[in-house]
Amino acid sequence: MSTSTSPVPDTKLASGSTSDTNNSVSLRTALLTLALAFLLMAFTMPSFIQRLFRPMSTAMGITSSGGGSPRPAIPEGAEKATVGAGCFWGVEHLYRKHFGDKGIYDTRVGYTGGDSTSPSYKQVCSGKTGHNEALLIYYDPARITYRQLLEFFYRMHDPTTVNRQGPDTGTNYRSGIYFHNEEQEKIAKEVTQQANDQWYKGRIVTEVVPAGPWWDAEDYHQLYLNKNPWGYECPSHFLRPFEPLEQK
Repeated sequence: MSTSTSPVPDTKLASGSTSDTNNSVSLRTALLTLALAFLLMAFTMPSFIQRLFRPMSTAMGITSSGGGSPRPAIPEGAEKATVGAGCFWGVEHLYRKHFGDKGIYDTRVGYTGGDSTSPSYKQVCSGKTGHNEALLIYYDPARITYRQLLEFFYRMHDPTTVNRQGPDTGTNYRSGIYFHNEEQEKIAKEVTQQANDQWYKGRIVTEVVPAGPWWDAEDYHQLYLNKNPWGYECPSHFLRPFEPLEQK
């Protein structure tokens, strides 16, 4: 009499398939977690790491301020405005894009508000000189007003973060208005108060102080985003869709 035997399932093979599937899922989960962590780090990383992706000097090794770009002739009667709103590449780019054909004669990026003379970009980024990255604007007061420039200033950056714009942190990224005369001081304080009350609900931390010595940044910083369209631009530099300020 013959006997039949049922096939015995290959438990080792089944176990191995399950293990491979679990490993594959675990790998995908780990890769997704790593990608999300990298994106989070890219936005919140300290400024000294962020600056690793930003040049401290050109290929020619420029390390001192006072770049060589010829400045266009500034007509008699032009006025100056100086502001700091984070990385000066994006600040200059937005002002020129918005006001380039509406009354701005020229702009220069540079350093102000510090203690040392003729600071370099590397020195300013160290935070040891006290300087702020700033924009100097030469404009035609018959075509554009100081108030308009400052209202734009409060629209194009975040004035509520102390020593920070987006991922960039440090005293050289502080929000600041640097007035050149008593009339500018009056307007700067009025616009700041109105923006604080109507737009930012009491959270503005912008410093409003007299303009001190100005140092042009190195030449490669001037019009940086015009020369490098894919260059770094602070993510907090964009126009907020606020209602016009009410003047009381």
